[in-house]
Amino acid sequence: MRKLKNSELERLDVGAFKKTAKIPLIVILDNIRSLNNIGSVFRTSDAFLIEKIYLCGITAKPPHKDIHKTALGATESVDWEYAEDTLVLIEKLKKSKIKILAIEQAENSTMLQDFNIEPNQKYAVVFGNEVKGVQQKVVSASDYCIEIPQFGTKHSLNISVSVGVVLWDLFKKIRF
Repeated sequence: MRKLKNSELERLDVGAFKKTAKIPLIVILDNIRSLNNIGSVFRTSDAFLIEKIYLCGITAKPPHKDIHKTALGATESVDWEYAEDTLVLIEKLKKSKIKILAIEQAENSTMLQDFNIEPNQKYAVVFGNEVKGVQQKVVSASDYCIEIPQFGTKHSLNISVSVGVVLWDLFKKIRF
């Protein structure tokens, strides 16, 4: 086995990425404080052809050197927009028939592996603050609360890890 060189990976350039059909997923960052986490979300969203990222509340916006450090250019390929209030944004998206999935540990949540994608349905996935999680008012307004199963001693995963786990799972369910 030989590792592939970057030139052998046949990745899209930014122009081609912008023209490529995206999967019907939107990412919403609800008050994310870490610039490195924000950059990681951009990079993961690029990898899985996410339609758009909404940066809400205190979530920093590009351009910023610490976002760029982990995004590695994905702030140029993935569409994004700032929205001051997460709840106002999700109410707007729901009016457009987009289903809202809060990623949170909550009563009556659905485990990620048990969540089924509806055909021809667009989803927006909300990831919350590193300490406080998704705001309760946002969880309450969501169509679903999805939980990542965990079996160790820790209570949560880093948001960038959660985004990777959730987007990969949903990408597989939508695309394959």
